[in-house]
Amino acid sequence: MLIPKNNRKKIYQYLFQEGVMVAKKDFNAAKHQDVDVPNLQVIKALQSMTSRGLVATRFSWQYYYYYLTNEGIEYLREYLHLPAEIVPRTFIKTTKSGPRPGARDGERPPRRDGEGYRPRGDGERDYRRRDDRPAGEKKEGATGDWRPEFRGGVGRGGPRPAQQ
Repeated sequence: MLIPKNNRKKIYQYLFQEGVMVAKKDFNAAKHQDVDVPNLQVIKALQSMTSRGLVATRFSWQYYYYYLTNEGIEYLREYLHLPAEIVPRTFIKTTKSGPRPGARDGERPPRRDGEGYRPRGDGERDYRRRDDRPAGEKKEGATGDWRPEFRGGVGRGGPRPAQQ
């Protein structure tokens, strides 16, 4: 497929900047969700890069996921005339943030009320307990004397014949 040079450059710039790219399998979409280029041109340009080993592709739930390989990084650096210091976002290491407020060394901070927990009367906390129902209200679920029993047969043939 012939792709205009300016569209190919937009695709390659976005791919190099992010390091990854996602494209919905919709060949008739007027525009890609991240780049101002028809979706078909994005899919075909990255399909070409995949066949040359510059991009790894995964397909799941009607979406193509493209990951830039080391060879692809070198190719795009040369194509886009970029220095070696510039790397895709997926290669940038993030610094680990400090402990959350209220936490001691190696501990999780205490939870606030209203985040799925309700305080009980004895000071302990329990996850979404139903102890707050008024007195005399019927409990949900089966009674203690209910015993399920299997009465059906196997398959479509109805009940099995009695074994002797």
